[in-house]
Amino acid sequence: MPLATTGDLITRAAAARSAVAAFNVITLEHVEAVVAGAESVAAPVVLQVSENAVKFRYGRLLPLARAALAAAEHAAVPVALHLDHVQSDALLRQAPDAGFSSVMYDASRLPYAENLAATRAAADWAHAQGLWIEAELGEVGGKHGAPPLDAHAPGARTDPAEARAFVADSGVDALAVAVGSSHAMTTRTAALDHDLLKRLSAALDVPLVLHGSSGVPDGELTAAVAGGIAKVNVGTALNIAMTGAIREYLAAHPEAVDSRGYLTVGREAMVRTVADIIRVVDRSVTA
Repeated sequence: MPLATTGDLITRAAAARSAVAAFNVITLEHVEAVVAGAESVAAPVVLQVSENAVKFRYGRLLPLARAALAAAEHAAVPVALHLDHVQSDALLRQAPDAGFSSVMYDASRLPYAENLAATRAAADWAHAQGLWIEAELGEVGGKHGAPPLDAHAPGARTDPAEARAFVADSGVDALAVAVGSSHAMTTRTAALDHDLLKRLSAALDVPLVLHGSSGVPDGELTAAVAGGIAKVNVGTALNIAMTGAIREYLAAHPEAVDSRGYLTVGREAMVRTVADIIRVVDRSVTA
């Protein structure tokens, strides 16, 4: 199937009050599992490569990007490629030639004025290259090994009025909002601020994105999509599934040395996780 574009998938989902699941991938097994999981429920999906994943791969974007591109082009469902949490302008500028249709430019660590200026410059460049661009306002927290930001800390939550101004002045196509989730959560205990999400949805005319969704229970995810979230980012849940399955396999097969054995069960565990999450967030999936 021809490579899909993130902007098209998200725009359609937002119009249907649904969401597209976007999964962060680190290895080829992640890539294959995301595509297989999406195919199993006949739903579109976004493959995301983060700046941290690029750093893990010796700072080289193309090996994983080329694998993701090949998997997407051979998928039986629409698949788009997204470059996630980019802070490096040098990495940003590699996105078009690597097959990405979208990028999340992350200057949320900066004070508001600096975040806006950096994001505006990134958006201007991205749009000139035909890229759809996402940004973040507020602080989801939990990135780079940092502890989750307290839900009531100043700046932790996205302010609707500030968000409206930020989107208008930056020109971004989507906004990741901080409403109570956190990156790298290994338990599904996050409670979202649905009243805030409702106000953000009313204030903004761009699709909203939920980061840190691995820690959000199914019911909260369903409510978030109903409240206006159109893109649901997931990463840690895949790593939990893969690592748990591999641990069980190696415990049962201490003599194992062929990596295909444990990578197979790890990949299949991720396939199931991908399918389960898509069923929760994508209203077009009926089974």
